[in-house]
Amino acid sequence: METLRYIAFRFLNFSLLVWVGVTLVFVLMRFIPVDPIEALIGNLSNQGASMSQEQMNAIRQSLTDAFGLEGTLWEQYWRFLSRNILTFDFGVSFSSYPTTVNELIGRAMPWTIGLLISAAIIGWILGNVIGLFAGIYPRRRVSQIAEIVALTLYPIPYYVLALLLSICFSYIIPIFPLSVTIRGDAWTLSFIWDVIYNSFLPALSIVIGVFGWWVISVKALSSQVNQEEFVRFARLRSIPERRVVSGYILPNTLLPQITLLAIQIGLMFSGSILTEILFQYPGLGLLLYSAVGQGDYNLMMGIIQVSIIAVAVATFLLDIFYPLLDPRVRYK
Repeated sequence: METLRYIAFRFLNFSLLVWVGVTLVFVLMRFIPVDPIEALIGNLSNQGASMSQEQMNAIRQSLTDAFGLEGTLWEQYWRFLSRNILTFDFGVSFSSYPTTVNELIGRAMPWTIGLLISAAIIGWILGNVIGLFAGIYPRRRVSQIAEIVALTLYPIPYYVLALLLSICFSYIIPIFPLSVTIRGDAWTLSFIWDVIYNSFLPALSIVIGVFGWWVISVKALSSQVNQEEFVRFARLRSIPERRVVSGYILPNTLLPQITLLAIQIGLMFSGSILTEILFQYPGLGLLLYSAVGQGDYNLMMGIIQVSIIAVAVATFLLDIFYPLLDPRVRYK
């Protein structure tokens, strides 16, 4: 009973978070000083289309109906909720009409997921290993150097690191391309190598950006655990040092980091947007940047809603399964 109550409470928090986030997205999109209908009609005129005033009014009305912009703001909001939340239908893109938003997001999402997940896991593993070593053996020269490097890298934002890496390794030392260009058929060896080669700098900027935080946090946790009575007692019993680290210090240090990893992936999305824009990486960040520039309400709302729901789902699943990882936590 306690388990069901705990899950129901967490699901209520999850639903409330999604509803508030989606509502804020709907409201904020209406403050963007770009009329998507007029922008689309302007593009048609720039392409040489000659239309009378009656034809323009008819096109304007049909586009308003197609994009769900007819009626009062309250009516648009209810249609927006029923369509986006219940059916996950984000409508048609203004800037890529008649392509749907779902199709555009489906093309870009694997690139962002691949970049963020791989970079986050690599940075998490490196930071945990080095931070654990620095916390257990703080007086060693390697530990002191690692801490200095981590403290230096921690305050630097993702996009600054991305810009520095781009200048160093794409301009001064032209090892990697300035912008991402993927060639070849999907899932061939040449395609996979092209993806790794072009994604190296964007991923490296994210790995370095999170590396400092992981080293500092794990060092602090492992230093505290290393001073606990049960660790001292284990050493007094002449238990091998490797077993003390793997069986006593590591589990108690690693469990909080699993929670932070899920939160960090959500927070990394904002930093990855600028990284993707800088490297022209074909992910959700670059797609969102393009949507903002063209006043594409539907595409902007679709991308932001997907990110909100993804982070909320990850947090919800973590809350549900974390007690299985840590026996000290109960479903209460």
